[in-house]
Amino acid sequence: MVQAIVEGVGAFAAGEFAPLNRIGDLEGAKLENNIVRLPDGYNAAYDQYVAQGWNAIASPQEFGGQGLPFTLACNVIENLGAANMAFTLLPMLSVGAIDAVENHGNDEQKSVYLPKLVSGEWSGTMNLTEPQAGSDVGALRSTATPIESGDHAGKYLINGQKIYITWGEHELSKNIIHLVLARLPGAPEGTRGISLFIVPKYHVNDDGSLGSKNDLRCVSLEHKLGINASPTCVMSYGDNGECIGELIGEENRGLAAMFTMMNNARINVGSQGVQIAERALQQAAYYAKDRVQSARAGSPDRAPVAIIEHPDVRRMLLRMKSLTEAMRALLYYTTGQVDRGTLGDAAAGARGDVLVPMIKAWGTDTGIDVASIGVQIHGGMGFVEETGAAQHYRDARIAPIYEGTNGIQAADLVTRKLGLENGEVYARLMADIAQAAADEPALASLAQDCAAIAEWMRETASLDDKLAGSVPFCTMSAVAVAGWQMLLQKRAVESGEAPSLAAIKPVTAQFFIDHVVPEAAGLKASATAGSDIFYALTTDQLAG
Repeated sequence: MVQAIVEGVGAFAAGEFAPLNRIGDLEGAKLENNIVRLPDGYNAAYDQYVAQGWNAIASPQEFGGQGLPFTLACNVIENLGAANMAFTLLPMLSVGAIDAVENHGNDEQKSVYLPKLVSGEWSGTMNLTEPQAGSDVGALRSTATPIESGDHAGKYLINGQKIYITWGEHELSKNIIHLVLARLPGAPEGTRGISLFIVPKYHVNDDGSLGSKNDLRCVSLEHKLGINASPTCVMSYGDNGECIGELIGEENRGLAAMFTMMNNARINVGSQGVQIAERALQQAAYYAKDRVQSARAGSPDRAPVAIIEHPDVRRMLLRMKSLTEAMRALLYYTTGQVDRGTLGDAAAGARGDVLVPMIKAWGTDTGIDVASIGVQIHGGMGFVEETGAAQHYRDARIAPIYEGTNGIQAADLVTRKLGLENGEVYARLMADIAQAAADEPALASLAQDCAAIAEWMRETASLDDKLAGSVPFCTMSAVAVAGWQMLLQKRAVESGEAPSLAAIKPVTAQFFIDHVVPEAAGLKASATAGSDIFYALTTDQLAG
């Protein structure tokens, strides 16, 4: 079953999503008469995505899903995203909305919204950010006023504006279910006073059919560096005082409910690093085999050869390949821990929580690195848009920003995740790596350094010092876990598993351990240097 799903979605992605990637970049999404239009082909491809059931892989069976592991759903998203990252943001956000409704909705909300979200007939969004708030969600001003009487008694009038709403308006799905954070009257200030509301684009009648349009609209689309076929919307709710929403979860507990959606999304955003790296790697390798230039250094034959024969191009391709495989190894180790946690393995669930900021932050940073190397392999042609190499680099750049910037991910690791079970969850992870890597001194040493830094951060460092070292520490941690997983893969292949990888995996794994792991170890000084240097200049001196 797993093989059929993986091969099937690969074929679907190559046949339906990949051909639209370039045209989506060139034409993009357009707002015309309050309707978002996508290039030709997008409607048909999305209809096929829904018809073939790809949206329902991991959703609950009682609402039309297949009830399969989250890991398999992530593989579907990875394949689709490698084919067309911008398009794949649509189903990716819907999966998060399904999680939020499944975990926090009441029975009626589940019966109304989940079947259509699970099938993909309806899509979902997250609405957090506001113009004045940015990453400070607690500063939001959108309001929800209880409706006391009439047909909508028990529901709420939603009013406010949200920005950066991915796929906030489009015509590909029949309805859009917006999950909107807003404040009730008299709610506490900050994040403690935020509630979550379901706000559908079209009202849903008692018989499940669609009614009139809700009082919401897309005000404008952002003009972006990349992901041009993904409409990034400024959304306005309640311009006419008639936007109806319903509370999901408890009052003033909206951020906790939204985090159910965000945790899922952060893993899938980490997957975007893998997606874009894989696409950039494939394209760079194809180009390097095809592009003939210069004789091989030191060869008596002075005939020009394909650039893949030159040492530096080999170095770059091997680095791209090794990093992509390592990111993928970290991704699926994380999803595997999440699945085990869902099945009741508390230790695995806690380990999954620790891994989430690593895959999101290191995965997306590394995706940019790999895409950049891909441009370099193309040489001057990589800087020319027609080759398509630049699109991967541009598309990748958003991933370290949304779903919590990578600085926020690193802060989450050092301020929240290191404290799980008094530090034991992280400590056990690094102990497992050090033990498994006893015959790989560089990797074992990196894990031991990570454990020592974690103890210093928990026991001694000030909050400023923790935050100052959080990003290099997050990178060290992610590389340690990824290196461990690559080592285990290498050993598995050497023991006879996956014979098709027998010649390749030992090389890419060893390259990662010999080249990338020592680079991460070199971040120890930065992770423990403290924050004093950050404030050695006044604000005017720093910004002058």
